[in-house]
Amino acid sequence: MYNSIAPISLDDVNSHIEDAQRTFNSGIWSKAPAITRSKVLSRLARMLEERVPEIAQLESLQTGRTIREMNAQLGRLPDWLDYYAALLRTRHDFIAPTQGKLLNYVQRVPLGVVAQITPFNHPLLIALKKIAPALAAGNSVIVKPSEQAPLTVLEFAKMAADAGVPSGVLSVIPGFGHTVGKAIVSHPFIRKVDVTAGTKTGRALGSIVGSNLAAYTAELGGKAPILIFNDADIDSAVNGTAFASFVASGQTCVSGTRIIVQNQIYETFMEKFISKVQSIRARMGNPLNPKSTMGSIISVSQLERIEAMVGRTKGRIIVGGRRMTGVSDLDGFDFSGGSFFPPTVVTDISLDDELWQEEVFGPVVVVKKFTDESEGITLANACKYGLGAGIWTTDLSKGHRIAAEIEAGLCWVNTHHRNDPSSPWGGMKESGIGRENGLEAFEAYTQSKSTIVNVDTVEATRRADDWFAEGSEVRRYG
Repeated sequence: MYNSIAPISLDDVNSHIEDAQRTFNSGIWSKAPAITRSKVLSRLARMLEERVPEIAQLESLQTGRTIREMNAQLGRLPDWLDYYAALLRTRHDFIAPTQGKLLNYVQRVPLGVVAQITPFNHPLLIALKKIAPALAAGNSVIVKPSEQAPLTVLEFAKMAADAGVPSGVLSVIPGFGHTVGKAIVSHPFIRKVDVTAGTKTGRALGSIVGSNLAAYTAELGGKAPILIFNDADIDSAVNGTAFASFVASGQTCVSGTRIIVQNQIYETFMEKFISKVQSIRARMGNPLNPKSTMGSIISVSQLERIEAMVGRTKGRIIVGGRRMTGVSDLDGFDFSGGSFFPPTVVTDISLDDELWQEEVFGPVVVVKKFTDESEGITLANACKYGLGAGIWTTDLSKGHRIAAEIEAGLCWVNTHHRNDPSSPWGGMKESGIGRENGLEAFEAYTQSKSTIVNVDTVEATRRADDWFAEGSEVRRYG
């Protein structure tokens, strides 16, 4: 399909953005009836649905994630297009309760040209979470996918054109973040930037966006706690925690990386959890093998970063901790030819340890014990990040109570990493600003336009508007 992907030149970046602005100004998409945009998005959803197996294999090849993960994930993606297609058919503008003989109707109108910077870990999922509401709202969209995983986003742009998205409305621009990405977000035509990245990158881009007075949404780093209470169903908690921690080889912002277990069940939980982790490790193999449990790290440099962080910890490594070599017991796959790191569990860790405080972005978790609710909440919130969190308890009153105290934009009770196009997704603290998904994302890709019409009689209007008439005592609203 692709032999190589060349980064676009900075001159071409400007050309794409200028073309996107001309297309927006033309109104071919920005002023198209909502029903027209809805039909195109629905058509695109059906086209994507048909190509899920093919796109899933391409995702696996470019990221090293297992094919079983990609098939499951990509099967959901048409839902985002369908959701925003339906929203266009059902949402309403509104009439403001303005005083006086005035009709004030408020509409949502598109922003203009918007930019989206997407990561490698969920290449098409995260891109589509941003593209769907932006297109639905009528914007022209510029996407800069990760240089490590651009293929499926490029394929999606081709599908969008075939589905009826006009030329110049959706442009995918491959390149490196420090050159192409910076040039895109710095361009004065860009009215919004939506980025998923690490917190350091988010801060740097935010300063550029702010100087252009553009809107900004940033889904950044995470260090999700998972609180497991004494009354939790232990087997469910073990399975849910393993999924939260090791899906995508831990390369997800809501990965459950800080496991906080109440004291009475700590030993039982740990025994079962370590057994589950060893089972995952034993069945790792070729990512394209449907039986393989966990895939690779995205690159050698990231593998080395994970190794270095684990090597610096003062905690006790219970299982894992070193890059994988040799061949798979599952299928004979040679791990030495790739960037494979096993699921790793570290205990006896202090709160100032790097593994507790910093995002690893790999299959590494730390485990601590707690005694009561207050201590559990304190440990969960003892981190600068606040994207996701998990709670395991059979007492749902407790689940609601604890969730209200957790400093995170997403909080799951007796599950983890559930995602839906209707459910707002975003973080608190250093995990970012703004939200993806739902009506909130659609409105973030629009701005309100207020039109105020005088509906009073001509005679009354003449009196009211003669502000400078001698002896005028007319009361004027507004």
